[in-house]
Amino acid sequence: MQQLRIIFALLGITISSALLAQSPVKHVTDSTSIERDTSSPRPQIIADNTTDKILRDKIMNEIQSGFDKKTKIIDSTVYQLDQKVNALNISIKDSKDAKEKVEKLFLRVQALEDRQKAMEQNDVNTYQANYQSAIVNLLSMDREIKPLLLFNSTRRFFDQLNEAGNPMNYAGYKEWFSKFGQYVKKNEKTDEALNMTSNLLTFSGSTAQYVPVVGPISSVLFAGMTTYLSSLGKRNKALRDQSEKMIALTMKVSQFDYDKGEIEHEWEVITAELKGLKSLYTHSLTYNLRLLNVDSTNFVDSFTTQSDAEIRYQYLTTLRKNASNYIAAKKISDPKGWKEDVYYNMMEVQSLKTRFGQITFRIDQNIIKYGEVFEKYKSDPQIGPQITNLLSKLTDLEETFDKAFDPMDYINSATKMYKVM
Repeated sequence: MQQLRIIFALLGITISSALLAQSPVKHVTDSTSIERDTSSPRPQIIADNTTDKILRDKIMNEIQSGFDKKTKIIDSTVYQLDQKVNALNISIKDSKDAKEKVEKLFLRVQALEDRQKAMEQNDVNTYQANYQSAIVNLLSMDREIKPLLLFNSTRRFFDQLNEAGNPMNYAGYKEWFSKFGQYVKKNEKTDEALNMTSNLLTFSGSTAQYVPVVGPISSVLFAGMTTYLSSLGKRNKALRDQSEKMIALTMKVSQFDYDKGEIEHEWEVITAELKGLKSLYTHSLTYNLRLLNVDSTNFVDSFTTQSDAEIRYQYLTTLRKNASNYIAAKKISDPKGWKEDVYYNMMEVQSLKTRFGQITFRIDQNIIKYGEVFEKYKSDPQIGPQITNLLSKLTDLEETFDKAFDPMDYINSATKMYKVM
């Protein structure tokens, strides 16, 4: 269970506390904490997520609109210059005057140079729009993933999931297991199998609240239970019947634990990938904030922890304009090689968003697998009621996840982040 809680903590990638750790820009600590977020009403956080998405989409539309206007101007300029070059070509061909030809050749060269400048400006415009998109998407990831939105619902779900996997939580089991334990203690010195059962139960930490029903110890436990059942004579019919039911319950719970254990193994893999992704995100955000000369304290105050959507909008608008200015300055400072660093930087941001979508998709699919396991047991007369109750908690978890996360939106929007370069 701890693995999944770690996953939701990692999903937030709230890296404000790690910002610019190796940068001359001041290091700050993120003031957001689990305690504070878990106390927030879930509908409010969902509303915040919705607001953030609307805000991001609004800015992206503004970037697109600005790019379209610039492209229209460039296209018109190129068209007019092409017409001018064509007219000059005809005039030069028809001209009989050498001096006139030279003058028109000069005008033609000038027009072609202006056309080249227009095409180069079109490249700059494209990179400016793309880098603005990269910055908006990168910074938005610091807020739009809300792992703690799921924290309360997952805590309720997994607490009950653990309860369903512990036979001590079923009616009559504690009383019966106490009798079984007394039998083991009484006979452990004369029966090697029971002695092993007693030792392993002690080693595993078995208590009145918990019984280990998975792993190698379970086979020893079942052997001891079978010996106990065989020791009961016909005169102990009630206890014998109870023992048969409790042993059957133990086996069912053991199989249930095994089935859900296969799902939980996937959380370990996902957790490892999320840790790697968090590290990459921290590096990318730190790097880009440095490029834009953004103070980390200002970033946290104006965006990460800022509750006013209008302030966040104005802040993102300012930073995306800074991103545009950065491209223009880069072009001037490095006329030949300015594209390369910018290109690979943008590809890294796009990759981060795509991987975010892929991992959240895997999380979504892994949550669904619990439903498949529950279907196997929900009709069982012994553990079915517990499983049925779990199904409602699982539904709540799935609905909460779906409202907070849209894996395919991350993936699809990542593929459309940039204009053709």
